[in-house]
Amino acid sequence: MSSGLKFIVVVFVIVGVLDRVAVVNGSQFKGDYSKLSGIIIPGFASTQLRAWSILDCPYSPLDFNPLDLVWLDTTKCLSAMNCWLKCMMLDPYNQTDNPECRSRPDSGLSAITELDPGYITGPLSSVWKEWIKWCIEFGIEANAILAVPYDWRLSPSKLEERDLYFHKLKLTFETALKHRGGPSIVFAHSLGNNVFRYFLEWLKLEIAPKNYIRWLDDHIHAYFAVGSPLLGSVQTVEATLSGSTFGLPVPEGTARLMFNSFGSSLWMSPFSEYCRTENVYSKHFSGGRRKKHNVYHCDDIEYRSNFSGFPTNIINIEIPSVVEAYPSFGDEVQANLSNMECGIPTQLSFSAREIADGTFFKAIEDYDPDSKRLLYQLDKLYHGDPVLNPLTPWERPPLKNIFCIYGVDSRTEVGYYFAPSGKPYPDNWIMTDVVYEFEGSLYTRSGNLVEGNPGSASGDETVPYRSLSYCKSWLGPKVNITRTPQSEHDGLDVQMHLDVEHHPGADIIPNMTRSPRVKYITYYEDSESLPGQRTAVWEIDKANHRNIVRSPILMRELWLEMWHDIHPDKKSKFVTKAKRGPLRDEDCYWDYGKARCAWSEYCEYRYVFGDVHLGQSCRVKSSSADLLLNYV
Repeated sequence: MSSGLKFIVVVFVIVGVLDRVAVVNGSQFKGDYSKLSGIIIPGFASTQLRAWSILDCPYSPLDFNPLDLVWLDTTKCLSAMNCWLKCMMLDPYNQTDNPECRSRPDSGLSAITELDPGYITGPLSSVWKEWIKWCIEFGIEANAILAVPYDWRLSPSKLEERDLYFHKLKLTFETALKHRGGPSIVFAHSLGNNVFRYFLEWLKLEIAPKNYIRWLDDHIHAYFAVGSPLLGSVQTVEATLSGSTFGLPVPEGTARLMFNSFGSSLWMSPFSEYCRTENVYSKHFSGGRRKKHNVYHCDDIEYRSNFSGFPTNIINIEIPSVVEAYPSFGDEVQANLSNMECGIPTQLSFSAREIADGTFFKAIEDYDPDSKRLLYQLDKLYHGDPVLNPLTPWERPPLKNIFCIYGVDSRTEVGYYFAPSGKPYPDNWIMTDVVYEFEGSLYTRSGNLVEGNPGSASGDETVPYRSLSYCKSWLGPKVNITRTPQSEHDGLDVQMHLDVEHHPGADIIPNMTRSPRVKYITYYEDSESLPGQRTAVWEIDKANHRNIVRSPILMRELWLEMWHDIHPDKKSKFVTKAKRGPLRDEDCYWDYGKARCAWSEYCEYRYVFGDVHLGQSCRVKSSSADLLLNYV
């Protein structure tokens, strides 16, 4: 599977404790920053894991000792792979460690900035390093950023059962409030949104119902959901069948064994937006037992429409025969008997619903040893979860301010074709073709067009557009839409449509022009439908799923929105989009055509010893802080 499935699970709560006057680039930014607080919660494959055992590795000079780096130590992964796997893999049934080696998440900011520190490996494994640099540049104090890493291999219920993770997260929010005197800003990336969703549901069992909304209002000011797989990602299915190497030089079969041992692997599975479950509780989470199993209840549209709302079937797989117990294909059994007698494989197709409810894994159970283990995890850790079935659509959480942000218009995988490889397990499946969505079309790896239901845009290379854009259903009946260039601009190419009608369950497609050479951000904003609450959706052209958290464009927009929110003299519900100018020295550059620094209103030529080219000497003017008043 592509490296895009490195679901960087993050809930980031910017703990920007600035005083009423913050100094940035030598300038003073006036405003009441003293009540901003926050937490960083990194996630899937983006937090360091360290050994908590002593493991002697035969035939290798590299052993594992307590606190040695496990994820990610590429040297030990290559030279002592069997030992490394013992420290990485979990028991697929009870999610316990290997008896010979246990691994636990590291702590602190160093656990999330670079996974494999080093001169060469450091930059390649950088996750939150750039984000921390932005925080420092804008005056956020070191003790104001709290990192709360966790074991991204575990399912949500096991996180609480083994590590009391959600108890600790609740205490972190409460400590931040007590320490700083104000609520936090939550910034979640990819699977981190699922983690945050589970926390909000778990919180309902910890707090009296009459105090739940008050707790949220007191502790959470805004929630930024970035690259959220709200309906899952199809790349998870690819990983369960052929493995996800995470860019490491390991065999795909080995990667498959490791991935399928993680209880968190199914947390990212695609599911239908039309199917829900009813959670039944008898007691508090810590001691309660569920009264009955949670069962999917699907709307009629699920059976009348194709592909469970996705562009096409998620999986098309060839198997030697058809399992008669599989009800969806009862009519095909007799029709395919002749093929079975001649040894011709039968191709079956499965939608997102049939993956989430286990139908797909039941169909291949006789041909794949992992299916029984995955069915057990699906039933025990997800459908049987006493707090929440994560494989169900998410209604808008009851928070005051929500910003849903994701990349669009990149080629994204939405379906696969698999067939038996003729090799033994775990290499018993081979991918024969891939279906992509791109520019409103579906096509295969070989370039052939595929029939289906493509959306108005494509996803972010990892998560399909339908899954990313599901948060548009959180918007009200009237939406303001603004489209602007991503780069600094003077407002000439800004388009705005006010009070655009939004029908429930339908996508919002703006009737706006595009220049083929310009990358845009499209903002969908609603501050009227829910009293006292704001909802916004940002679509960023060509933003990659993994790298979006390092995007200077995203950092700029987040900073301006937060600065606008806390400014006492703000004149609008959302920050203005009329123009964008440089905010940092890095944003200034030399205009060779005019023989001066570009954006002379914001930047000036100011040489500092050590500058090696003209662009380095272009810096933000000392008065640039005052220009931020244009964004109030």
